Amino acid sequence: MPMYERIIPYLERAGLYHLARLNSQWFWLDEPLVSAFVERWRPKTHTFHMPFGECTVTLQDVAFQLGLPVDGEAMSGCLGEFEKYMEGGRPAWEWFEDLFGERPPLNKVKQMTVHFTWFHERFRVLPPDASEDSNHIYARAYIMMLLSTQLFGDKSANRVHIRWLPFVANLDDMGRWSAYLPPNDGKEQRVIRYRLALDRLTTRDIVWEPYSALDVLAVVHPEILTEEHSRIWRAVTTLIYFAVIEWHQVDRVVPQLGGVQHIPEDALNVDWLHAKDGRGGDR
Repeated sequence: MPMYERIIPYLERAGLYHLARLNSQWFWLDEPLVSAFVERWRPKTHTFHMPFGECTVTLQDVAFQLGLPVDGEAMSGCLGEFEKYMEGGRPAWEWFEDLFGERPPLNKVKQMTVHFTWFHERFRVLPPDASEDSNHIYARAYIMMLLSTQLFGDKSANRVHIRWLPFVANLDDMGRWSAYLPPNDGKEQRVIRYRLALDRLTTRDIVWEPYSALDVLAVVHPEILTEEHSRIWRAVTTLIYFAVIEWHQVDRVVPQLGGVQHIPEDALNVDWLHAKDGRGGDR
């Protein structure tokens, strides 16, 4: 879906404009490189195991690269019959119709999800003379697609879950919330080259604090650098997104935050949380 200038104010209100710009201008995914890193991912520690030690994606990376808040409320809620818990039990598809102007056809709906193609076909074009209400509806659809594809993609790869209705209903409230990878497409030779390159890395090859460069600090929002926000990056805690629970194991990658690595605590066993997948009776 194109990002029309008329929806930029809505994206700014929701705190997602920077993420949307990444999607439309700056973001390029090297899938073979991602595949090589995935091979080094250890679910037990939530880190990449490299020849020089461990490294991982931290909340600092989220703040600097995606421009998203990392100290808001958790993105969570009930996935089983969740409509009972929204707007006092209002039927979910009624609410969907109010927010988007219509309901998708039945052949585009599966349980509580809508096929991507419906959003693309219905909201691909924003007429030049569109009303303010139409601009608002288009912005909601854009955000639904943005969240479901770039930020919180899942294995379906082609559906949007309507769990997002409570979040897009009021864009001004989205800043309260805080914050995936496609499969390799057969570029095997590049994967092999990346594997070899990763195997040869040493500590001297790593830029442990890439955000400390002056040219980076000159363009980031000052709020990112305040102690109130930066201390959150050092928190060993759970990251929650509905049924997905991951461990922010930064005590294993202290050099990424400017410290000297000590012997970390044993990784917390969260296998029972990883088993929660939102399907069946365990939702």
